[in-house]
Amino acid sequence: MSNAIHATPQRRRRTLDQELGLVREAIIMVATGGASRVVLAGLHFGARLIAPARRLAAVSEVRIVPLRRPDGIGFDIAIERAGD
Repeated sequence: MSNAIHATPQRRRRTLDQELGLVREAIIMVATGGASRVVLAGLHFGARLIAPARRLAAVSEVRIVPLRRPDGIGFDIAIERAGD
């Protein structure tokens, strides 16, 4: 994860875009009933993804749950059905 700190701006942007794509796919999976909960673990930019993820989740009637890692490195996000 420390590699993200030393990466070029282009690589950081690409990683951020990829992680947002994972969030979108997880939201779709939960919203369509493919899973009741999805956890995306070890995200480099998880904290920066919370706001856009919550906007996407609100439209899809799912919720975003930030999960802080005990080691303080990285970030996990759970996507859950809003009614559960």
